[in-house]
Amino acid sequence: MRLQGKVAIVSGGGTGIGAATARRFAQEGAHVVVTGRREGPIRSVADEIGGVAVPGDAADPAHATEAVRAARDRFGRLDIVVANAGLGSGGSAGDVTDQAWGHTMDANLTGPMLLVRAGLPLLLERGSGSIVLVSSVSGLVSSTDSVAYVTSKTALLGLMRSLVVDYGPYGVRTNAVCPGWVVTPLGDESMDELAVRRGTTREGAYRIATAHVPLRRPASADEIASCCLFLAGEESSIVTGATLVADGGATAADVGTLAFEPDLSP
Repeated sequence: MRLQGKVAIVSGGGTGIGAATARRFAQEGAHVVVTGRREGPIRSVADEIGGVAVPGDAADPAHATEAVRAARDRFGRLDIVVANAGLGSGGSAGDVTDQAWGHTMDANLTGPMLLVRAGLPLLLERGSGSIVLVSSVSGLVSSTDSVAYVTSKTALLGLMRSLVVDYGPYGVRTNAVCPGWVVTPLGDESMDELAVRRGTTREGAYRIATAHVPLRRPASADEIASCCLFLAGEESSIVTGATLVADGGATAADVGTLAFEPDLSP
């Protein structure tokens, strides 16, 4: 097992990518502290995998401290931090509200920083460790009406690079995963909105959203969990400062030439 005896904290671990990652880590031998805002889902996941649930707001410094304390008190150490908690928020720069901007930045950027900051003393104490920040392709390219989300996910990559430079000399690796569309509750919400606009089903909306993605499909949460597992484990021991793009090839496509794409429909 690739994480035998390791201890990990996974934020946003009640559903979607976080829950899949917590389960995958446990299957690979890790002890997992699962955090999130909704107590029911994170306790369900933690009970399933024999982990510890720490409910709370990711943007609360006290919550980050509590999660790290739980790892230390229950399992005696900390080896891996997966900062996955986040949310989506709409609005362009001209119409985003102060509340939406602040809430998105708190969840998507401040929360990961607080969790990492709280966990660093234990990682440095061991002289090793892996931090995985779950960003998004929105950290590399921009969608419409998403100024807060795009900015927060882009800034998360800056946080990653800063951690690499400051803590790499002490044995702590930091990398980022940038998923495209993923079948999760958050992705489903976006697809349901698109489905109403296009007069189709949720599944039809996913097909529309990925019609020009080279692999022609969204990712599963388990596929993104596999990316997190690779970056967390010893197989990536020389990898730090990497942005692992897991988008089915979407950001490799030149949008200006999509009109010339061959019709591959049966």
